[in-house]
Amino acid sequence: MTEPDPETVATLLADEAARTILTETVREPRSAAELTETCQVSGPTVYRRLESLERAELIDMETRLDPDGDHYEVYSATLDRAVFDLQPETLDCSVSRRERMADRFTDIVEGL
Repeated sequence: MTEPDPETVATLLADEAARTILTETVREPRSAAELTETCQVSGPTVYRRLESLERAELIDMETRLDPDGDHYEVYSATLDRAVFDLQPETLDCSVSRRERMADRFTDIVEGL
């Protein structure tokens, strides 16, 4: 994963819908439909924010199978912490990310 552009991260964190998506998906994975209801914004707005958050690598998408055999996506926040470092001529941003359960499992198996 690459370090994100500070302006992109700041813009996303300044956006109320994006912040709500992050806080809701840090607890448990959520579908876009659930996020539309929780964020109280339109479906297209949720999808635009999800796309922006995915591009910035602040959220992951996973495909799941429902009991009827249909596929749907759920989203999980990967952002743990964003730190901005303001210097006289630059603004840097470093992001620490949450480790996905699947990645932790892989690390355990590979460590055996």
